[in-house]
Amino acid sequence: MSTFQIKTHQIGRTYSNPHFYILNKGINSGKPLTDPCPNCFVVFAADEKTKNTLFHLSMMLKIGGFYGHYLKGSVIPFITINDCRNTLKKGLVSSENIGFDFLKHIKIVATITKKEQELQNVIDKMSVLKVAYIRN
Repeated sequence: MSTFQIKTHQIGRTYSNPHFYILNKGINSGKPLTDPCPNCFVVFAADEKTKNTLFHLSMMLKIGGFYGHYLKGSVIPFITINDCRNTLKKGLVSSENIGFDFLKHIKIVATITKKEQELQNVIDKMSVLKVAYIRN
């Protein structure tokens, strides 16, 4: 079983180990991030492969609504570090029981996410082009 550590991110702190961030406040709690923000946890992994697996697992757990079950708070919803850790551990154990199909799913989700980002970049450029056309 792959091991990981999860801690509360401190603003201004840099990390040398392979890591990613998980948003912990707001309606998007549980969303994995590559760049830090003020309200996030940092997840440390032993190597890049484990980090990528955990990142995409976290993305699948967010999309599947597994983090949403643990949201607390009436005004600003949030997820606790223990709930986040336990959800990731359960997902990791389940994924290891599935085996190679899970790695296939991770590759598919990674490809879809990459394509989604490319399309979002095109949409952003089209928006800028539209504004430039209107202003002339």
